[in-house]
Amino acid sequence: MAEVTGAAGGVRTLIPARIDRLPWSRFHTRMVIALGVAWILDGLEITVASAVADTLTKPEALQLSSTAVGFLATVYLAGEVVGALVFGNLSDRLGRRKLFVITLGVYLIGSGLTAFTLGSGPGWLVFLYLTRFIAGMGIGGEYAAINSAIDELIPAQYRGRVDIAVNGTYWAGAILGTLGAYILLNHVSLDLGWRLGFLIGPVLGLVIVLVRRNLPESPRWQIMQGRADDAEESIRAIEDEVRACGVDLPPLDESKAMVVKPADQIGYRALTRILFRDYPSRAILGASLMISQSFLYNAIFFTYTLVLGKFYDVPSAATPLYLIAFAIGNLLGPLTIGRFFDTVGRRVMIAGTYIGSGTLLALSACLFYSGALNAITQTICWCVIFFFASAGASAAYLTVSEIFPLEVRAKAIAVFFAIAQCFGALGPVIYGALIGDGTYPLGLFLGYLVGATVMIAGGLIAYRLAVDAEGRSLEDIAPPLSASTVEPTRSAIE
Repeated sequence: MAEVTGAAGGVRTLIPARIDRLPWSRFHTRMVIALGVAWILDGLEITVASAVADTLTKPEALQLSSTAVGFLATVYLAGEVVGALVFGNLSDRLGRRKLFVITLGVYLIGSGLTAFTLGSGPGWLVFLYLTRFIAGMGIGGEYAAINSAIDELIPAQYRGRVDIAVNGTYWAGAILGTLGAYILLNHVSLDLGWRLGFLIGPVLGLVIVLVRRNLPESPRWQIMQGRADDAEESIRAIEDEVRACGVDLPPLDESKAMVVKPADQIGYRALTRILFRDYPSRAILGASLMISQSFLYNAIFFTYTLVLGKFYDVPSAATPLYLIAFAIGNLLGPLTIGRFFDTVGRRVMIAGTYIGSGTLLALSACLFYSGALNAITQTICWCVIFFFASAGASAAYLTVSEIFPLEVRAKAIAVFFAIAQCFGALGPVIYGALIGDGTYPLGLFLGYLVGATVMIAGGLIAYRLAVDAEGRSLEDIAPPLSASTVEPTRSAIE
């Protein structure tokens, strides 16, 4: 059925209903693979940078100071924040498809050029920082553009488990980065090994960019721009691909039709008014979930090697093995229990994973302080804690991407991502100081209790404010700002 123009200049559309009625197909699998690689690349990028940090201080490599190397992570983080805000705005203005090609290209350029830093002089140091900033911008932009695209193209009944699983693949990237860096740094000369490590992501990205070019634009975004013919072409192409799998599409429910008008361009100032005027409880929910998970993750992930070394005397060469175990626990959580966010429900599962992981962290803190743990049992504790925390953290990204109107979806993701990163940056600083030289475990014990309290608080807020979004259309959860329902008419679609 062609979309028809309403009397008030709006467009009557059934496109959201047509997307949500689709069964799972090869199209959805291809889309998830092509777009979901963003999180793999981020996990890979951060892990490689962490793994080669010590190498960059050696004379055989760049011979940087420890301070200069440490600042690389800060620059990358700043790039992610800027990229999320800039490209999130552009994604709402120019479309999801353009941006998920552009952001991947920005990442490829930044990370690829990092490998060609040839010296440690002031000029080369600026070049190195600039490339890390550019790579961070690409990845930050990916979060905003791709979360929007995935949520808008995945049928409602699958949205929760798919989004959570995709966000969880960050840890697949961490495993890949750890293995790659371990092999390269131990079997290739140091000066070449760290460079090849930074090229792993771009090589993977070059393959994926070819797949992304064949993905359609989000029909939901197109219809909000008044591009009814383009939206119809996109949704028909998707439906034809699904039918090619031998699947008959169920009939449409005409009562789900709505009239939308082309969206006005909304900037960040207007977004702030929308969030706190129209969706204040949802804004509090999104900020609470993102800040709590980011603080905990950055605090533990960026200091776990210090804990292993200072308190358990684990040599640096062995820490990658512990990271792989830690990453596997994080990866399994979203992949195994993600479906329950669609069946049991968002409220119970988000609250349960946050409160559960916080409680487990508090228990492990007591075991740590009593001296009952060693390096292996400490890692096992982390694996169990983050099995649940990882699913909860992925659900935080899902939440901020589905509870706000389509016109501001990418910008909303960008804002909450930026807030989370800024607060998360405090974690490594605080916990690094608490670890010290490993002589006094009391400080870290108290730090773990603070982290546990933060996660439990996030879970309690989720239980109170979470939106029961499971199985619901995005437009039902948060109607477009210019949308209205219409009386049902006979569908022309068989």
